[in-house]
Order: sequence, then C-alpha cells, then structure tokens
Amino acid sequence: MFYKDERLALFIDGSNLYAAAKALGFDIDYKLLRQEFERRGKLLRAFYYTALLENDDYSPIRPLVDWLHYNGFTMVTKPAKEYTDSQGRRKVKGNMDIELTVDAMELAPRVDHIVLFSGDGDFRPLVESLQRQGVRVSVVSTIRSQPPMIADELRRQADNFIELDALREVIGRPPRETRFEREEATASNG
Repeated sequence: MFYKDERLALFIDGSNLYAAAKALGFDIDYKLLRQEFERRGKLLRAFYYTALLENDDYSPIRPLVDWLHYNGFTMVTKPAKEYTDSQGRRKVKGNMDIELTVDAMELAPRVDHIVLFSGDGDFRPLVESLQRQGVRVSVVSTIRSQPPMIADELRRQADNFIELDALREVIGRPPRETRFEREEATASNG
C-alpha cells in the first residue's frame, strides 16, 4: 500500500510502540525502521513522542531519545507528571496525544501518506480528519498480543493496518540480554 513517489511522514507514539513491541517479545531497531520507510516512499519526517521524568538524575529512555535526535528523528518530549493515586501508588502521567495530533494536522497539506505507530483509539478522529484532507493513513500496531494493542475502531478507520509482528524481521532486533543472563551464560560456558 505504499507508492515510491509519495511523501511520507512517521508519527511514533513512543510508549505505545514500546509496549506493543515488548508484548511481542522484541526490541525495535530505529535505524532499520527509518530505512524501511525510506525504501517505501519519500520520507520527509519521522517524529517520536515521549514524556520524560525531568526530576530523575537518570532516565532509562534518555539514551534512546538522544540517539533518535542525533539520527534524524524529530523528538517531541515534555515533562511527565508524577502523582500518587488513591491507593498510595506512585504513578507517572505523560500523554503526548495532543502534540502528535497538532503536528500531524499541520503537516497534512505537505504529505501524501502518514504512518502512525500507535494502537490508541483516541487517534481515530485524527485519522478520519487526515483522510478528509486527502492523506492516506497507515497504522502500525498489533492484534497478535493478548489483549490486542490496537483499538478496533482505529484499525477499521485506517486505510491500511500494518501488523507490527510482520515487521519483526525487518525492524526488530532480539531483546538485549540482562546482565544476569550474560553472567549465567559465561558461568555455564566457563
């Protein structure tokens, strides 16, 4: 469903894509992801959206954010909000839906095809609006996890649904071993 001469933009809901890939048991190689969509059309922009805990000295996502920024992704971040829920559990809130939606609407007149990496049903009205503007929309997520990571209404609204698991061989890398697993392997081989 891609044409070589169409102008493409990628919109990656970072936490949603991470959760979908994790549910399928693989890590995404973002360099390969970018190359795959550069092959499919004229890639104008690749946006990545994530919330960051600003008060932490070290955020586990910071190296990825820095790498993506250095390697041609347009990074859109905002501070995550920390709060304590009614049961006294520490929670983090960092929804990037509005930022992604505004950017997609602004870019719509300059692209032919938008690829949305998210299964969040809240994006259905965005997809519908982009389609009314003549933009084709592909959604990348998964129905192969339990429960499925894509909202049915989003999948049905999209022009094209791309199963994330089907991209595993093209954009995936095996999950990294933990230090414990490495030490176990070394001990059993030694």
